[in-house]
Amino acid sequence: MDQKEIIEGLKPICLCKGIKKKVFLKHIAAGIQTLAGLRKATGAGSGSCGGKRCTPRILDLLKEAEEKEHHAPPPHHHHK
Repeated sequence: MDQKEIIEGLKPICLCKGIKKKVFLKHIAAGIQTLAGLRKATGAGSGSCGGKRCTPRILDLLKEAEEKEHHAPPPHHHHK
């Protein structure tokens, strides 16, 4: 993990609860691919703004993760 990734991971997504981007990325990597699932896992969206600020950010993270998945090269299979 390079410095840029570390700094990115420290960006707060949910300001009310102080939940950082890396927390969401960890849950997305673990297979939680929905807004409701991420909110439940992290507690985001339950702060004083009711998710008005973090919802678009969470949706962006999900979209980024989905795009990365679709653009990932297929695994190499070695035939003997």
